[in-house]
Amino acid sequence: MVTISGVAEGSIAQRQGIKAGDMLLEINSNPIRDVLDYRFYLTEKRVKLLLKRDGEEYTLSFTKGEYTDIGLEFDTYLMDKKCSCTNKCIFCFIDQNPPGMRETVYFKDDDTRLSFLMGNYVTLTNVSYNELDRIIKMRLSPVNVSVHTTDPELRCMMLNNRFAGDVLQKLKYLCDGGISLNCQIVLCKGINDKESLKRTLADLYELGDSVESVAVVPAGLTAYRSGLYPIEPYDKISAGEVIDITDSFAKKALEERMTRFVFCSDEFYLKAQRKIPDGDFYEGYPQLDNGVGALALMDEELEDALCDAGEGYGGSVTLFTGESAYESMRSWVEKIKARTDAKGSFEVICAKNRFFGGEVTVAGLLTGSDIIAAAKGVELGDRVILPARMLRSQGDQFLDSMTTEELEERLNRKIIFTDSARELVDALTVRKE
Repeated sequence: MVTISGVAEGSIAQRQGIKAGDMLLEINSNPIRDVLDYRFYLTEKRVKLLLKRDGEEYTLSFTKGEYTDIGLEFDTYLMDKKCSCTNKCIFCFIDQNPPGMRETVYFKDDDTRLSFLMGNYVTLTNVSYNELDRIIKMRLSPVNVSVHTTDPELRCMMLNNRFAGDVLQKLKYLCDGGISLNCQIVLCKGINDKESLKRTLADLYELGDSVESVAVVPAGLTAYRSGLYPIEPYDKISAGEVIDITDSFAKKALEERMTRFVFCSDEFYLKAQRKIPDGDFYEGYPQLDNGVGALALMDEELEDALCDAGEGYGGSVTLFTGESAYESMRSWVEKIKARTDAKGSFEVICAKNRFFGGEVTVAGLLTGSDIIAAAKGVELGDRVILPARMLRSQGDQFLDSMTTEELEERLNRKIIFTDSARELVDALTVRKE
């Protein structure tokens, strides 16, 4: 049962007389509790709605296009509250956030609906088998799962949840029901790597082709870990060991199933000081949102963008990026400059993350205050370029709540935010008329 907050002008719902404030109880005799129920049961051509207005139930029946929306509006995207996380993982990044950030940053979601709708990773610790049955019935595939380890005792410890040990059974249940999975393993040095990592990969591999890919990423560690479980950062040697384990397993999978199955994030290669694999290695980039192959994809897209690039910009440009992408950004900028015969001055500035501190080196977690600190003593160019992923989804605010307008005022420059190789090329060239 969900409350209708609005009805679109000219929609089927308006023509049927549905009003804001009415409650939607059922579609074709199926109870409606959230967006998944609503979307799934509304795909029928013949629709019968059970609604309630002023305490009185009423029904409406009509015919529509199979996938035509009827125009109902709801207060939230999910038509329900987000499911919050019931774990307290020893590596949780949200627990390591500095104080004073906006409230939404501290919310921990662990919602299987967002896994299907938005690609979020979930632990399945707060999911009943009834909910798994709904996922199977609705064919909500793939589901993205944060596994971390398949050792029941170790997973309970890492997630600080005594109900976390049954993940392998739940994964098998989904696989048996025809649901595909993408899995994530956040590695904590000396805890779930080495032999534990080998066991986890073997267990996931045994689930068969339903497990489409596995990402292995290092735990993000900020400077705000006081009172939290002690975790050491990976170094050159230990990061290399992780790559060796995954490469060995990927070789076996490639021979048997024609897929590498498991991929390390770019951060492991950077820490190990090893060359990032070429784009073909990543098999279509199934784990891109986990930072797996992001640098290789940028290389590929840059080549495409340079094919029809304009003339190189003749003015001065200052680009800011994080420590992880600094060397790559320098090489991309030099390539653009050379290929477009740019006569201008292009400078790449490595911005250290002072806001989060610790081992945080990715550009996406830089804040406005980090950029201001990095800009001290720098003669800024007439074009200043920042990665768009530093901003929240609305594109107007950094994680430290500084707005884009405030940063532009502090730097006394208009900022160009780029989100792709094409946008970076466009920012460093002048389009031909």
